[in-house]
Amino acid sequence: MSRQEIKTDKPESLWHILLTFLKVGAFTFGGGYAILPVIQQEVVNNKKWVSPEEFSDILIITQGMPGQLALNSAIQIGIRLRGIPGGLMGALGVTAPSVIILLAIAAYFYPLLRDNDYVQAIFYGLRPAVVALIAAAAVKMGRGILQGLNGVILCAVLLLIAIITQIHPIIILLVGGLAGMIVCKRGV
Repeated sequence: MSRQEIKTDKPESLWHILLTFLKVGAFTFGGGYAILPVIQQEVVNNKKWVSPEEFSDILIITQGMPGQLALNSAIQIGIRLRGIPGGLMGALGVTAPSVIILLAIAAYFYPLLRDNDYVQAIFYGLRPAVVALIAAAAVKMGRGILQGLNGVILCAVLLLIAIITQIHPIIILLVGGLAGMIVCKRGV
């Protein structure tokens, strides 16, 4: 799918970018990697603003940036659509629901509900749901990114290293990049 097949000649409205990321921010629990399937569904499948390959590239770029994955992704996608104003609308949209909800909870609801058995039961069920969403995003991304047996083996080794050693993710990325250079010495 080429970039031309994804985006039309007419620029996306800032209002539409804001509303899309408000929707993403309002209906995602767990943040971080749990938000990836929701962003992917909206910007790749529903809106067709970016191709699956471009979405993977955006995730690779945002992994190396400081800050929240969802925020950085929204900014990158907004910038691709409408430049800096688009990036600002993406950032505002994805963060506003969380800020509003947190303020409401902190100011009123949390003191009233923190010991409520029903609320605790809901959170008990939401935690595994967030893990499931993260795993689903990883599997979907892996299918599109991992190429060949070497890629699968490298992924498995890096996953084991990350789980066993608890080393910083940047080191995992550096080791992966170096391993890629060694394995793929094609003109490097």
